[in-house]
Amino acid sequence: MITFFSTPKPFRGHIGIIQRNAIRSWKLAHPDAEVILFGDEEGAEEVAQELGARHEAEVDRNSLGTPLLSSLFDRADRLARHERLCFLNADILLTDDFLAACSRVSQMHERTLMVGRRCDVNITEPLDFSQPDWGERLRSLARERGKLRPPQWIDFFVFPRGLLYQRIPPFAVGRPGYDNWLLWKVRSMRVPVVDATRVVLAIHQNHDYSHHPGGQQGLWQDVEAKQNYTLLDGHFATIDNATHRLAPDGLHPNYYHWVARAKRKVSGAQNAAWFGLLSMTRPLRRWLGLGQRHSPEAPR
Repeated sequence: MITFFSTPKPFRGHIGIIQRNAIRSWKLAHPDAEVILFGDEEGAEEVAQELGARHEAEVDRNSLGTPLLSSLFDRADRLARHERLCFLNADILLTDDFLAACSRVSQMHERTLMVGRRCDVNITEPLDFSQPDWGERLRSLARERGKLRPPQWIDFFVFPRGLLYQRIPPFAVGRPGYDNWLLWKVRSMRVPVVDATRVVLAIHQNHDYSHHPGGQQGLWQDVEAKQNYTLLDGHFATIDNATHRLAPDGLHPNYYHWVARAKRKVSGAQNAAWFGLLSMTRPLRRWLGLGQRHSPEAPR
């Protein structure tokens, strides 16, 4: 069985609606599924009690008050009832295809990390989970109106207890980079990484970024984002780097991951050469009055 864990934003307005939707979907994964909500954000304790989840207010935070990924993973590892854990963002909806995929992967490889690409869908109202076909309705909506995101956007991670215990740097949750680092870390441990995108439809409920003063750009560029980039330290992987892919007919090696790795190295070398050239020619460009050129856009 499985323990889901996450740290939600305050339960108010639209974000409160979609987080309730997500948590309800996790609870319906199995009668014995465990859900742990970390943090003391507004409404977290009340919603956990209402929906039958476990609330743990204690979580380590950085100097700006943002929860640390390392604390979430380590506390979940110690507290979970089950041997398989799933960390996911609190706006992700799951259906019955998720647990089926988890079971198949764990039977083939006990020690794995399962991930998948998310599908963005506009959902603004509470979902009706009383209907027996709610999962199929949701999947139909996602297939008709959803947008599958690129492989560098990773919103759920399924792994066995102990795999990442006390191995994660103090990344700020809700800022970029930690998801790509997690994939790199597991790959560096020579543990299989399974891309379940073909059989798991993980639905991200679209929302605004009004919780941050700088909006979406602020999340990518503020001081916490920069701290995450420093911790990332070039250790970057995406779902394209998965060692295996789960398909309806079973688990298959992902031979493309060698190509993805090579492309990443080439891109890194090109960026290093570009920045080196900029540094060498800066005096000449200033003398000519050319100013500073724009550098290539960083990944993600």
